[in-house]
Amino acid sequence: MRKFNVTVNGKTYSVEVEETGASAPVAAPAAAPAATAAAPAPAAPAGGTPVKSPMPGVVRKLAFVNGAAVKAGQPVVVLEAMKMENDIVATADGVITYAVEVGANVETDAVLAYIK
Repeated sequence: MRKFNVTVNGKTYSVEVEETGASAPVAAPAAAPAATAAAPAPAAPAGGTPVKSPMPGVVRKLAFVNGAAVKAGQPVVVLEAMKMENDIVATADGVITYAVEVGANVETDAVLAYIK
């Protein structure tokens, strides 16, 4: 048995945990919050140039509306990663169609938008 002190909402609890071995399955705690399903991404235009996320993060701002004309190098998405906001720029000239929404969690190389 191993003993731990756990603080939840300012109240400290003393708990004992038994180690059962490496082959035992690990169960999720009963109070674990349910994961939220990600919203489906809009359909991508055929043949568009993708704008990809260079890092994992949270989409904080979409700089244009879908269908707006953009120039290569213009910031098109603000991505928060490690408490810093990063401008993600257009990779080509054209019309932008976003593949994500504000608040979406994205991984490295996730497609944020297409430019056609």
